[in-house]
Amino acid sequence: MKKKTFETAMCRLEEIVATLNSQTLSLEESLALFQEGASLVAFCNKQLAEAQLKIETLFPDTKED
Repeated sequence: MKKKTFETAMCRLEEIVATLNSQTLSLEESLALFQEGASLVAFCNKQLAEAQLKIETLFPDTKED
């Protein structure tokens, strides 16, 4: 199994969006994909927040007011 990274999560999100937009799915299938997507969005947001914190630590002058 591949390690989950920001990039792999984004690719999977793109797949989910394409599937939801292009296929007729049952309500259960749609909800399962939506739930997976929501989890991936939370993972990506966490990764971005951690990256932002690292950047702000390395370059304190770049911190937004």
